[in-house]
Amino acid sequence: MHKVENNYIHPTAIIEEGAVISQEVSIGAYAYIGSEVNIGSGCKIHHHATVDGNTVLGKNNEVFPYAFVGGKTHDRKFKGGEPGLKIGDNNVFREYVTVHLATNDGDVTVIGNSNLFLTYSHVAHDCIIGSHVTMSSHAALGGHVWVEDHANIGGQIGIHQFCSVGRYCMVGFSSKVTQDIPPYMLVDGNPSEVKTFNKVGLERAGFTEEDMDLIKEVYQILYRRGLNRSQALEALAKHAQRNHSIVRHVIEFTEKSRRGMM
Repeated sequence: MHKVENNYIHPTAIIEEGAVISQEVSIGAYAYIGSEVNIGSGCKIHHHATVDGNTVLGKNNEVFPYAFVGGKTHDRKFKGGEPGLKIGDNNVFREYVTVHLATNDGDVTVIGNSNLFLTYSHVAHDCIIGSHVTMSSHAALGGHVWVEDHANIGGQIGIHQFCSVGRYCMVGFSSKVTQDIPPYMLVDGNPSEVKTFNKVGLERAGFTEEDMDLIKEVYQILYRRGLNRSQALEALAKHAQRNHSIVRHVIEFTEKSRRGMM
Protein backbone atom coordinates (compact mmCIF):
# COMPACT_ATOMS: atom_id res chain seq x y z
CA MET A 1 0.00 0.00 0.00
CA HIS A 2 1.47 3.37 -1.04
CA LYS A 3 0.81 6.64 0.71
CA VAL A 4 -0.09 9.44 -1.72
CA GLU A 5 -0.98 12.89 -0.37
CA ASN A 6 -2.21 11.48 2.97
CA ASN A 7 -4.14 8.71 1.19
CA TYR A 8 -3.27 5.02 1.10
CA ILE A 9 -3.91 3.76 -2.42
CA HIS A 10 -2.87 0.30 -3.57
CA PRO A 11 -0.96 0.39 -6.87
CA THR A 12 -3.47 -1.98 -8.50
CA ALA A 13 -6.49 0.19 -7.65
CA ILE A 14 -8.12 1.94 -10.63
CA ILE A 15 -9.13 5.55 -10.01
CA GLU A 16 -10.59 7.21 -13.08
CA GLU A 17 -9.61 10.75 -13.99
CA GLY A 18 -12.06 13.22 -12.48
CA ALA A 19 -12.70 11.33 -9.25
CA VAL A 20 -12.32 13.46 -6.10
CA ILE A 21 -10.56 11.76 -3.19
CA SER A 22 -10.35 13.58 0.15
CA GLN A 23 -7.67 13.17 2.85
CA GLU A 24 -6.97 9.99 4.84
CA VAL A 25 -8.77 7.71 2.38
CA SER A 26 -7.73 4.08 2.00
CA ILE A 27 -8.31 2.27 -1.32
CA GLY A 28 -7.38 -1.41 -1.52
CA ALA A 29 -6.11 -3.72 -4.22
CA TYR A 30 -8.11 -3.92 -7.45
CA ALA A 31 -10.76 -1.50 -6.20
CA TYR A 32 -12.45 0.66 -8.84
CA ILE A 33 -13.40 4.33 -8.39
CA GLY A 34 -15.38 5.96 -11.21
CA SER A 35 -14.73 9.36 -12.73
CA GLU A 36 -17.74 11.12 -11.14
CA VAL A 37 -17.21 9.81 -7.61
CA ASN A 38 -16.50 12.11 -4.66
CA ILE A 39 -15.10 10.31 -1.60
CA GLY A 40 -15.01 12.08 1.77
CA SER A 41 -12.23 11.96 4.31
CA GLY A 42 -11.57 8.85 6.36
CA CYS A 43 -13.33 6.45 3.98
CA LYS A 44 -12.00 2.94 3.49
CA ILE A 45 -12.62 1.17 0.18
CA HIS A 46 -11.53 -2.45 0.50
CA HIS A 47 -9.94 -4.59 -2.20
CA HIS A 48 -12.15 -5.44 -5.21
CA ALA A 49 -14.87 -2.97 -4.16
CA THR A 50 -16.48 -0.61 -6.68
CA VAL A 51 -17.74 2.95 -6.20
CA ASP A 52 -19.08 4.37 -9.45
CA GLY A 53 -21.55 6.82 -10.98
CA ASN A 54 -22.50 10.28 -9.77
CA THR A 55 -21.88 9.25 -6.18
CA VAL A 56 -20.97 11.35 -3.15
CA LEU A 57 -19.62 9.49 -0.11
CA GLY A 58 -19.43 11.46 3.13
CA LYS A 59 -16.86 10.86 5.86
CA ASN A 60 -15.68 7.58 7.39
CA ASN A 61 -17.67 5.20 5.22
CA GLU A 62 -16.41 1.65 4.70
CA VAL A 63 -17.05 -0.37 1.53
CA PHE A 64 -16.13 -4.04 1.79
CA PRO A 65 -14.84 -6.37 -0.96
CA TYR A 66 -17.11 -6.91 -3.98
CA ALA A 67 -19.70 -4.34 -2.92
CA PHE A 68 -20.96 -2.14 -5.77
CA VAL A 69 -21.98 1.34 -4.63
CA GLY A 70 -23.30 3.67 -7.31
CA GLY A 71 -24.51 1.21 -9.93
CA LYS A 72 -26.85 2.23 -12.72
CA THR A 73 -30.57 1.94 -11.95
CA HIS A 74 -32.40 -1.23 -12.96
CA ASP A 75 -35.44 0.89 -13.87
CA ARG A 76 -36.55 0.44 -17.50
CA LYS A 77 -37.65 4.07 -17.50
CA PHE A 78 -34.05 5.30 -17.38
CA LYS A 79 -33.51 7.88 -20.15
CA GLY A 80 -29.95 8.98 -19.45
CA GLY A 81 -28.74 12.16 -17.78
CA GLU A 82 -27.06 12.49 -14.39
CA PRO A 83 -29.04 10.76 -11.64
CA GLY A 84 -27.07 10.48 -8.42
CA LEU A 85 -26.43 8.82 -5.10
CA LYS A 86 -25.74 10.79 -1.92
CA ILE A 87 -24.39 8.98 1.14
CA GLY A 88 -23.75 10.51 4.56
CA ASP A 89 -21.13 9.55 7.15
CA ASN A 90 -20.09 6.40 9.04
CA ASN A 91 -21.96 3.88 6.90
CA VAL A 92 -20.80 0.28 6.40
CA PHE A 93 -21.45 -1.61 3.16
CA ARG A 94 -20.48 -5.26 3.60
CA GLU A 95 -19.53 -7.81 0.93
CA TYR A 96 -21.63 -7.88 -2.26
CA VAL A 97 -23.96 -5.06 -1.20
CA THR A 98 -25.46 -3.13 -4.13
CA VAL A 99 -26.69 0.47 -4.00
CA HIS A 100 -28.11 2.09 -7.13
CA LEU A 101 -28.28 5.60 -8.50
CA ALA A 102 -31.66 7.28 -9.01
CA THR A 103 -33.46 6.92 -12.35
CA ASN A 104 -34.24 10.42 -13.60
CA ASP A 105 -31.78 13.16 -14.44
CA GLY A 106 -31.10 15.25 -11.32
CA ASP A 107 -32.81 12.86 -8.90
CA VAL A 108 -30.85 11.23 -6.07
CA THR A 109 -30.92 8.04 -4.04
CA VAL A 110 -30.21 9.13 -0.45
CA ILE A 111 -28.60 7.28 2.47
CA GLY A 112 -28.11 9.00 5.84
CA ASN A 113 -25.55 8.29 8.57
CA SER A 114 -24.36 5.30 10.61
CA ASN A 115 -26.25 2.64 8.67
CA LEU A 116 -25.19 -1.01 8.40
CA PHE A 117 -25.86 -2.93 5.18
CA LEU A 118 -25.00 -6.61 5.55
CA THR A 119 -23.90 -9.09 2.89
CA TYR A 120 -25.89 -9.11 -0.38
CA SER A 121 -28.43 -6.51 0.76
CA HIS A 122 -29.75 -4.23 -1.99
CA VAL A 123 -30.89 -0.60 -2.09
CA ALA A 124 -32.64 0.20 -5.37
CA HIS A 125 -33.02 3.46 -7.27
CA ASP A 126 -34.60 6.53 -5.61
CA CYS A 127 -34.73 5.04 -2.12
CA ILE A 128 -34.44 7.39 0.84
CA ILE A 129 -32.80 5.76 3.87
CA GLY A 130 -32.50 7.57 7.20
CA SER A 131 -29.83 6.97 9.83
CA HIS A 132 -28.95 4.08 12.17
CA VAL A 133 -30.76 1.60 9.92
CA THR A 134 -29.69 -2.06 9.79
CA MET A 135 -30.36 -4.18 6.70
CA SER A 136 -29.53 -7.85 7.20
CA SER A 137 -28.16 -10.24 4.60
CA HIS A 138 -30.09 -10.66 1.33
CA ALA A 139 -32.70 -8.01 2.22
CA ALA A 140 -33.84 -5.99 -0.79
CA LEU A 141 -35.57 -2.63 -1.14
CA GLY A 142 -37.51 -1.94 -4.33
CA GLY A 143 -37.33 1.47 -5.96
CA HIS A 144 -38.60 4.59 -4.14
CA VAL A 145 -38.74 2.89 -0.72
CA TRP A 146 -38.51 5.20 2.30
CA VAL A 147 -36.92 3.88 5.50
CA GLU A 148 -36.93 6.04 8.61
CA ASP A 149 -34.26 6.18 11.33
CA HIS A 150 -33.41 3.16 13.50
CA ALA A 151 -35.42 0.65 11.46
CA ASN A 152 -34.19 -2.95 11.62
CA ILE A 153 -34.80 -4.98 8.45
CA GLY A 154 -34.20 -8.71 8.83
CA GLY A 155 -32.61 -11.12 6.38
CA GLN A 156 -34.12 -12.31 3.08
CA ILE A 157 -36.81 -9.64 3.11
CA GLY A 158 -38.38 -8.07 0.04
CA ILE A 159 -39.93 -4.60 0.38
CA HIS A 160 -42.17 -3.50 -2.50
CA GLN A 161 -41.58 -0.32 -4.48
CA PHE A 162 -42.91 2.90 -2.87
CA CYS A 163 -43.39 1.30 0.56
CA SER A 164 -42.43 3.21 3.69
CA VAL A 165 -40.92 1.72 6.85
CA GLY A 166 -41.37 3.74 10.02
CA ARG A 167 -38.76 4.56 12.62
CA TYR A 168 -37.78 1.90 15.17
CA CYS A 169 -39.62 -0.82 13.24
CA MET A 170 -38.50 -4.43 13.27
CA VAL A 171 -39.21 -6.44 10.11
CA GLY A 172 -38.83 -10.17 10.74
CA PHE A 173 -36.78 -12.64 8.71
CA SER A 174 -38.06 -13.55 5.23
CA SER A 175 -41.07 -11.22 5.36
CA LYS A 176 -42.80 -9.99 2.20
CA VAL A 177 -43.70 -6.31 2.64
CA THR A 178 -46.22 -4.76 0.24
CA GLN A 179 -47.71 -1.98 2.42
CA ASP A 180 -46.41 0.76 4.68
CA ILE A 181 -45.29 -0.15 8.21
CA PRO A 182 -46.14 2.41 10.92
CA PRO A 183 -43.35 3.52 13.27
CA TYR A 184 -42.45 1.40 16.32
CA MET A 185 -44.13 -1.80 15.06
CA LEU A 186 -42.91 -5.38 14.69
CA VAL A 187 -43.80 -7.06 11.40
CA ASP A 188 -43.45 -10.68 10.35
CA GLY A 189 -44.78 -13.24 7.89
CA ASN A 190 -45.47 -13.82 4.20
CA PRO A 191 -47.67 -11.99 3.53
CA SER A 192 -46.43 -9.84 6.40
CA GLU A 193 -48.56 -8.30 9.10
CA VAL A 194 -48.06 -6.24 12.23
CA LYS A 195 -47.74 -8.68 15.13
CA THR A 196 -47.18 -6.25 18.00
CA PHE A 197 -45.09 -3.18 18.81
CA ASN A 198 -41.29 -3.50 18.76
CA LYS A 199 -40.92 -3.90 22.54
CA VAL A 200 -37.40 -5.36 22.62
CA GLY A 201 -36.01 -2.90 20.09
CA LEU A 202 -37.52 0.06 21.95
CA GLU A 203 -36.13 -1.15 25.28
CA ARG A 204 -32.67 -1.47 23.76
CA ALA A 205 -33.01 2.04 22.35
CA GLY A 206 -33.67 3.48 25.81
CA PHE A 207 -37.35 4.39 25.52
CA THR A 208 -38.95 5.14 28.88
CA GLU A 209 -41.72 3.05 30.41
CA GLU A 210 -44.10 5.94 29.78
CA ASP A 211 -43.14 6.00 26.11
CA MET A 212 -43.53 2.22 25.86
CA ASP A 213 -47.00 2.36 27.39
CA LEU A 214 -48.00 5.03 24.90
CA ILE A 215 -46.65 3.05 21.93
CA LYS A 216 -48.54 -0.02 23.17
CA GLU A 217 -51.69 2.13 23.24
CA VAL A 218 -50.99 3.28 19.67
CA TYR A 219 -50.62 -0.36 18.58
CA GLN A 220 -53.90 -1.34 20.22
CA ILE A 221 -55.75 1.58 18.62
CA LEU A 222 -54.44 0.72 15.17
CA TYR A 223 -54.75 -3.08 15.31
CA ARG A 224 -56.72 -4.44 18.28
CA ARG A 225 -59.87 -2.37 18.77
CA GLY A 226 -61.68 -3.10 15.53
CA LEU A 227 -61.47 0.51 14.36
CA ASN A 228 -61.27 1.47 10.71
CA ARG A 229 -58.40 3.71 9.70
CA SER A 230 -60.27 7.03 10.01
CA GLN A 231 -61.61 6.03 13.45
CA ALA A 232 -58.13 5.01 14.56
CA LEU A 233 -56.66 8.33 13.42
CA GLU A 234 -59.40 10.16 15.31
CA ALA A 235 -58.52 8.23 18.46
CA LEU A 236 -54.82 8.93 17.97
CA ALA A 237 -55.53 12.63 17.52
CA LYS A 238 -56.80 12.79 21.10
CA HIS A 239 -53.37 11.62 22.27
CA ALA A 240 -51.66 14.07 19.93
CA GLN A 241 -53.49 16.92 21.63
CA ARG A 242 -51.25 16.19 24.61
CA ASN A 243 -48.40 17.40 22.40
CA HIS A 244 -46.66 14.04 22.35
CA SER A 245 -44.16 13.69 19.50
CA ILE A 246 -44.51 9.89 19.27
CA VAL A 247 -48.22 10.01 18.45
CA ARG A 248 -47.87 13.03 16.19
CA HIS A 249 -45.26 11.21 14.16
CA VAL A 250 -47.46 8.12 13.74
CA ILE A 251 -50.32 10.34 12.53
CA GLU A 252 -48.06 12.19 10.08
CA PHE A 253 -46.63 8.92 8.79
CA THR A 254 -50.11 7.50 8.25
CA GLU A 255 -51.33 10.60 6.45
CA LYS A 256 -48.36 10.41 4.01
CA SER A 257 -48.87 6.71 3.27
CA ARG A 258 -48.34 5.87 -0.41
CA ARG A 259 -49.05 2.13 -0.43
CA GLY A 260 -51.69 1.98 2.28
CA MET A 261 -51.04 1.01 5.87
CA MET A 262 -50.37 -2.59 6.88
